[in-house]
Amino acid sequence: MNAARTFGSILRAGWRASRWRMLASFALLLLTYVSRPLIPLALKYVTDAVVARNVREATFAAAVLPLVALLTTTGSRVAQVIWVELADLNRIGFTQELAGLAHGTDGIAHLERSDYADRLELLRNAGNPLYRSLDQALTAISLAAQFAITVVLLAQLQPLLLLLLAFGVPPLLAGRWSWNRIDAVRVASADTWRRTQHLLALTIREDAAREARIFGLQPEFRRRMREGRRELRTRLFRARLAGLALTVAGQLVFAGGYAVGLLLVVRGAVAGHHSAGDVVLAVTLAAQTNSLVFQVVYLAQFLQLSFKAFGRLAWLRDLVRGLYPTRQPAAEVPQSLEDGIFFDGVSFRYPGTSRDILRDIQLKLPAGTTVAIVGENGAGKSTLGKLLCRLYDPNGGRIEIDGIDLRDLPVAAWRARIAAGFQDFLRLQLTARESIGAGDLPAIDDLHSVRAAVSRADAGDLIARLPHGLDTPLGSSQAGGTELSGGQWQKVALARAMMRTQPLLLLLDEPASALDAHAEHELFERYAASARAVARETGGIAVFVSHRFSTVRMADLIVVLDGGRIAEQGTHESLIALGGIYAELFTLQASAYA
Repeated sequence: MNAARTFGSILRAGWRASRWRMLASFALLLLTYVSRPLIPLALKYVTDAVVARNVREATFAAAVLPLVALLTTTGSRVAQVIWVELADLNRIGFTQELAGLAHGTDGIAHLERSDYADRLELLRNAGNPLYRSLDQALTAISLAAQFAITVVLLAQLQPLLLLLLAFGVPPLLAGRWSWNRIDAVRVASADTWRRTQHLLALTIREDAAREARIFGLQPEFRRRMREGRRELRTRLFRARLAGLALTVAGQLVFAGGYAVGLLLVVRGAVAGHHSAGDVVLAVTLAAQTNSLVFQVVYLAQFLQLSFKAFGRLAWLRDLVRGLYPTRQPAAEVPQSLEDGIFFDGVSFRYPGTSRDILRDIQLKLPAGTTVAIVGENGAGKSTLGKLLCRLYDPNGGRIEIDGIDLRDLPVAAWRARIAAGFQDFLRLQLTARESIGAGDLPAIDDLHSVRAAVSRADAGDLIARLPHGLDTPLGSSQAGGTELSGGQWQKVALARAMMRTQPLLLLLDEPASALDAHAEHELFERYAASARAVARETGGIAVFVSHRFSTVRMADLIVVLDGGRIAEQGTHESLIALGGIYAELFTLQASAYA
């Protein structure tokens, strides 16, 4: 983004945050900065009137001074009060947008890209330049007004004094170079910074505490974190030191010009070309110009960082728009399935990779059936589930829902007809009722629906043991919260997956990994019975992804994935009779549990 467009984006963000606060803050800032050059002008008139022994003019000019000073100090303080609220609204706006870019999209492809993670981390670490960009933009406009008045006064007093502005260019360029170099170091170190932040999280996260202690990892985490931080500090210190040296050199150039300008005015006054008031005006204006140059250098550096932050934000927006182009739904989600779901030559690879996870998948999931997806780790089982939930779109082929391309259906409407439980489930630290009810938001306050979901997930014993039943706060982050074991959290997640009573797709992707084989088998039996009841009403399809072959034998259709392809499919009996991969793996697992 170019500077002018970025500057406009900053102002539009403030306008969206609060129009009246932005206008009021700007008016007060403008009044403050415009008042500053009037103080030297009033001092000039006071001095000249005193020298001329003109009591009337001296009194009037002296009375103006405190009024102007009052405008300057009061305006800036009132503007600061308004700005605090505006900055908070601006921060909320940007935070909501970042959250929307991260989790408000149809898919999750961007969340698995390192370039996305790098820019997001840079944005999070560059909070002030992003959130305070509006303050600095309004200040820049006000400084420009002060600059214009100062130029007029200097030109009238002594045109050669305008060279002071030229002498302000070297420190400005030095500051720009310095911040460019510092930002380049930050960009180059984004990966190191992310790793140190990850290690910091591991040192304080509860779920990492056990392994970290057993394997003695905490000292190693801290060592690597120290080394990463030391590397970052060293790079940034060197960049800042080089920038400081160049900035000081630029300021020395300005100081030399400042001294020459004052000398010209003083010599002119001695020669009778200027009044004593002109000398006072020159001295105070020159001092203000010196301060103005410092402010401009700082502001330019800050705005440069803001422009970089807005550029990264624009990159994130473009990435999301490119990955998830707007597509008008061409069909409605059916109320019930008549035919089923068909994978027609589906292939898929994750963004930024060159290997196909799924290749040329031809698969029919008939309406009303229970389907099990099995295979070794990395075979593509979970990826198949992600495509069914439309977290990704296939790179090749299509997925049809009763003959309709899944991409032609409204994403939100399709997902509203899905019930799902995953191995990497969400630990919602709310009350038990809310954590379960979140599986069907319209029914989150319906106690009957929540209890029915608990029953379907066979989680009644867990709720009964909680101190306040469904009203018990879950998790250590809440005051008086009850911490759960991994298996207990998994039961809560399973109950959440059971909230929707008439889904078209019921997906369980290794949701019982924290349960023993017997408990998982019982759970799947209950879930399969529930799924068949739903299937009679909606033609819904239940899909189980599991590595335990003894559990999936009850499925109507078993699909064996191997290397991203369908190696075998059929019933348990037919696959055992085939004597292929399924039969071999089933026999191995059966002997392990014997």
